[in-house]
Amino acid sequence: MFRAVIAYRILKNRTHMTAKGRESKAHIGIFGRRNVGKSSLINALVGQDIAIVSEVAGTTTDPVKKSIELHGIGPVIFIDTAGIDDSGDLGKLRIGKSMATLNLIDLAILVLSDNEFGSYEADLTGEFNRLSIPYILVCNKSDIAPATNQFRKLVRSRTDHDLIIYSALHPEKYNAELLRIIKETLPPSAIKSHGLIGDLVGHGDIVILITPIDIEAPEGRLILPQVQVIRDILDNDCTAIILKEREVDAFLRHTGIRPKLVITDSQAFLKADASIPRDIPLTSFSIVLARQKGDFEEYLKGTPKIGELKDGDRILLLESCTHNVSCDDIGRMKIPRWISNFTGKKLHFDNVAGLDEIPRPVEDYALVIQCGGCMVTHRMLVNRLREPKKHNIPITNYGMAIAYVHGIYDRAIEPFTGKTKKTGDLL
Repeated sequence: MFRAVIAYRILKNRTHMTAKGRESKAHIGIFGRRNVGKSSLINALVGQDIAIVSEVAGTTTDPVKKSIELHGIGPVIFIDTAGIDDSGDLGKLRIGKSMATLNLIDLAILVLSDNEFGSYEADLTGEFNRLSIPYILVCNKSDIAPATNQFRKLVRSRTDHDLIIYSALHPEKYNAELLRIIKETLPPSAIKSHGLIGDLVGHGDIVILITPIDIEAPEGRLILPQVQVIRDILDNDCTAIILKEREVDAFLRHTGIRPKLVITDSQAFLKADASIPRDIPLTSFSIVLARQKGDFEEYLKGTPKIGELKDGDRILLLESCTHNVSCDDIGRMKIPRWISNFTGKKLHFDNVAGLDEIPRPVEDYALVIQCGGCMVTHRMLVNRLREPKKHNIPITNYGMAIAYVHGIYDRAIEPFTGKTKKTGDLL
């Protein structure tokens, strides 16, 4: 007999307690020379001593993440970085780690002091512009060394940005204005949580989630994409019915329930396709996330390129999280096996986890396959795909690639085709 977990819709007047993980918090990087007061600024903004402060230049060595709540903005992650003027071989390594955070952040705050703006700052703001990272210039220690008119004009001419005057010693005078500017400068995608399926379902609808419990399932809990979708279903005042793949047939037969939408783990696509009547929309958790965070239009164009792969082609699989690899890992074992069997070609596969470096020039790859990205922000995922897009390398997504090689691609994307213009606003 089937067993189901049913999460009923919650009332509109419920108290919201949004579980906002790091994947949906705005990331703000704090940059500047040594001893300009980067850590002091963080402490002054939040009213707590959460970052180590010292008069010794170079106290902050590696980037340090601080998860905090900013009044009027919500939960954010500050990344306190090493000085951009660090010296020596070790200093160069620290600067390299600081620069690597540019791939993570939604907003940069460049802290200046003592009326200094030179090549360090010019090079860094040039990188902000190249990567399309919005940034703010904060003149700290203004009570000790006020910004001169000449300095203001210099900064304006070099960056086309105005200085924001600040003193970490007197946050009561400056915090309100700085917080206002941070909120205005953060891109909407960084502070507004976009829904996953709100345009596909409505009040009172039933959504079935097919969630296999296999060797890759974490002990005693669901994986993050499943949790995120359940929360989104509740937020849209719908009912979630959660089933193992082998229980779907009996559940539909005994209950007569016809769901508005079915979302399956990609690994159970074939079983779900056989069990769910063709007139009921079916897709996967990975594809739902791809539409919210990834470049869905590029995925739609890139997925059919799987059918054009040739002998000797190299494929890059990007996993946004780092995890223990199981004996039949989806990204390292199953997808390469499925694609090889589908194409009948001798292919080469490289796997990169987290934000690790890609092992070879991106131009060497005939295809890039990105995971759903449940553990990273939209900004991180977009930055990860920038170079493949720049070189016109086809990009697809785990769920879309799996659906394609199993012959159910058209059905898997059908719930979203015709709606991609609306969801494209998130890209």
